[in-house]
Amino acid sequence: MVILGAYQIISNMTKRTFAGVVEGVTDKRVITNILAGYFNNPDINVTWLQPRDREPIANTKEPPAGWTRVLKYCKTKQFKNAFQENEYVIIHIDTDVSPKETFDIPHHDESGEPLTTEDLIAKVIDKFRSLIGEDFYDQYADKIIFAIAVHSIECWLLPLCLPNKKAEIDDCINILKRDLPDFKSKDYRYYQRISMEYTNHISLLKLYAENPSLKIFIEGLASRNIEIPEESYSLPS
Repeated sequence: MVILGAYQIISNMTKRTFAGVVEGVTDKRVITNILAGYFNNPDINVTWLQPRDREPIANTKEPPAGWTRVLKYCKTKQFKNAFQENEYVIIHIDTDVSPKETFDIPHHDESGEPLTTEDLIAKVIDKFRSLIGEDFYDQYADKIIFAIAVHSIECWLLPLCLPNKKAEIDDCINILKRDLPDFKSKDYRYYQRISMEYTNHISLLKLYAENPSLKIFIEGLASRNIEIPEESYSLPS
């Protein structure tokens, strides 16, 4: 028993802090920059489970329909096994897909009023709870951090580049296309560059509350009081 206990302690010490399940490459870039700013360390590491840590070869645009892969991955054995090697798993999805038949979460209540950001995110989390399996989810709920962008991760870019539209949640990609002449939709290098200001701890703390779903993501991180050991920064993904 003593040997087993010692092994368990060593195993826990070697766990990586974060793994992530996201729609695509651009989402990885934005979320990584946000984490770097929140923890005030530019070298923070995330093990990306979906999509795997590969960059597009032929061009800079990610493939469409990444949300379907997020839903499928969260039902797999690989997803469940990720908690043995990682302290926390971040799940990202954009809510612009939620009214579709596959996801089946409307944006309006029974009287036709738009759901609040908080209520919509709560419904998405309930959906994932069912998708993952209620028993497993309840066991690991404190280890799952949702990065649910209402209605797209492009809305999280607005506080950085369009302060007058910082709280918008609808049609954010078209707002960026219209108001930023050089905006490059789904270009992961561009998203990396445009979200770099979030790696600045002071800037992130100043801006995150300006967009409602980004605020909820940061509050989810803060509620867990996560401490990252220095050696975890250099772990390979």
